[in-house]
Amino acid sequence: MDAKNPLAAIRQYIDAFNKGDVKNMGATFAEDAAILDGMAPHLWLGSTATQDWYRDVLIEGEHHGASGYFVTLGEPLHNVTTDDAAYVVVPTTMTFNVKGRQVTQTGAKFIVALRKVTDGWRIAAWAWAKGTAA
Repeated sequence: MDAKNPLAAIRQYIDAFNKGDVKNMGATFAEDAAILDGMAPHLWLGSTATQDWYRDVLIEGEHHGASGYFVTLGEPLHNVTTDDAAYVVVPTTMTFNVKGRQVTQTGAKFIVALRKVTDGWRIAAWAWAKGTAA
């Protein structure tokens, strides 16, 4: 893992998400991490939070005919690091397909709290504030 700064850890997570690489998504997470999302059950906790959340994304997507998720990160709105803790808010754009039609969601925010451990930064928690779809 090459997460030498908080933003690098976030980019690694999003790159893994875009590739559907659940193993590398999990590698960016702290053991006691949390995910807060608008999709039920809304909260995922612990060492398998990212894997459990991703599984639920795919199930929800199948239910709605959605697939092909791809997130693009903008420039951070907040990027604050204090010792071994960081808080980053990044505007995002997500594209995906719904029943064969491409949808672009703009104006979303990816809010991430991170902590530094001996071998780099790990995501301690993240939340997604949904944008508008067109």
